[in-house]
Amino acid sequence: MNSIIVSMAVTAGLITSGHTLAVDMPVEGKAKCGTCHAIDKSSVAPSFMEISEKYKGDKDAANKIATSITMGGSFGWEFGEMPAKGLGANDAEIQSLSKFIANLAK
Repeated sequence: MNSIIVSMAVTAGLITSGHTLAVDMPVEGKAKCGTCHAIDKSSVAPSFMEISEKYKGDKDAANKIATSITMGGSFGWEFGEMPAKGLGANDAEIQSLSKFIANLAK
């Protein structure tokens, strides 16, 4: 009986915690962006989810995010400035990660 209650509590917790548990940051994101960004919480930079929400519904979101990563800057966030290309991401990594970020809030 106790194991059923525990199982129900765990299941309820997973359901209410949202989909971020099922999403893992791509390898290039961990290596190049994970120092400052997380998927679902802000630290020294906005979370990938916050960035995705900012561009939600924009068909050109991935390209706009890629341009921002490539150029660097503050982008109107209340954080410091991101260096151009983050911590040395190459163009292929930027394109891949930009698509990942853009699709988070869909």
